[in-house]
Amino acid sequence: MAPHFIAPLIIIPIILLRVWTRVRSQFGLQPIRRKNMITRVVVFGILGALAIFYGIAVRNTDLLLGFGGGVVLGVALGLVGLNLTRFELDPVKGDCYVPNPYIGALLTILFLGRLVWRFAMVSPQLMDSTGAAQPVHGPGIGQSPLTLGIYGLIVGYYVCYFAGLLIHHQRIVRERPGQAEA
Repeated sequence: MAPHFIAPLIIIPIILLRVWTRVRSQFGLQPIRRKNMITRVVVFGILGALAIFYGIAVRNTDLLLGFGGGVVLGVALGLVGLNLTRFELDPVKGDCYVPNPYIGALLTILFLGRLVWRFAMVSPQLMDSTGAAQPVHGPGIGQSPLTLGIYGLIVGYYVCYFAGLLIHHQRIVRERPGQAEA
């Protein structure tokens, strides 16, 4: 097998598994898992900081503007998502929330659509069996303001959404008489 096919064979199943778990978590009652949510906020914050450092390192203000615009839209979408989220107390699962499936589906479609589009633009390099680089039309996979804008949208949404869930849950726990925090 040619070495340039190994990376996609490893990365594509990981992405598909991640997308599957992401889509599955957008439907139905979801238990509030504080540690997982805090971890997600931290991880997405770190990934956002890495994207900013990347934009600074390559000295491309278009990348930074794309990412920044995506973050602003993501935070706005996160606030809308929080307003559309229902909170419930399940006798078995405890404190739960029901996310809006349309926002999750929209983000998943945008992310996958952009990923497939960028892969299609970069794939001529992967298909060259001689190892010689073929010209790629447009910027590389990490050098598109639109790609980083969608990435910023996802980072902004998840940081805002999960932080908001944590804040709302903390408020609910404080208002409940005689119960300790879950």
